[in-house]
Amino acid sequence: MLKYSLVGYDSSDSSQRAFRFAMELARTGGGRVRVVSVLQVTQGGADACCLMITDSASQRTQELLQELRAIAPDTDTLVDLEITHGSPGDVLLNQVRQHPIDHIVIGHTARGTLGRWLLGSVSDDVLAGSHLPVTVIR
Repeated sequence: MLKYSLVGYDSSDSSQRAFRFAMELARTGGGRVRVVSVLQVTQGGADACCLMITDSASQRTQELLQELRAIAPDTDTLVDLEITHGSPGDVLLNQVRQHPIDHIVIGHTARGTLGRWLLGSVSDDVLAGSHLPVTVIR
């Protein structure tokens, strides 16, 4: 039985569907959901990045909690939330090493070949690097 699902969350429609799916699994199986949102730093020096991450993470946590509660009112009782920074695929795979995750649920955003080549694909990274069951929600 799946007891602790990890959801990569970026507020997209597909990540919202992934969150709903994971919450339903948690409700029916007596489990929990770990929601991880990744802030990506693309510009600026180290000091600017640290300030941005600290400020953004604090504000983003409150916004994200409100968003998740609107989707699932029982968020506070079933969800562990973490906002971090880095490469989304790497962050999700590191979560598996740091927590007793037994299932990963991620949304899939349709990008063309050029978009996948330029930006990569989180679902491809997770599927290639995970030893756990992964559910990709379209």
